[in-house]
Amino acid sequence: MSKRLSKSLLTKETRDYFLSTHFWGPLFNWTIPLAAISDMRKHPKIISGKMTLALTLYSMMFMRFAWKVQPRNLLLFACHFTNAGAQMTQGYRFIDYHYGQQKE
Repeated sequence: MSKRLSKSLLTKETRDYFLSTHFWGPLFNWTIPLAAISDMRKHPKIISGKMTLALTLYSMMFMRFAWKVQPRNLLLFACHFTNAGAQMTQGYRFIDYHYGQQKE
């Protein structure tokens, strides 16, 4: 099992994938949804509504791109799917804080 795994990891196709932008681009893109998820613990007054909307639209466009590009980049799709969900959650928190709560 370990010989087969190490042999498959050393193939040219595997090396080409791990050294390509199809791997490293989405990997570094994960910092955006991770930051949005970690910001969910912070007070909603710091949320920028315009930036949240921009990042939501950005992720939706890149989800479409990741699905349409050949070969499909599922790592990029998963990253932007997660980010769109995180940004929509932040958008809900922004709207609820600024427009939904009764001010005392």
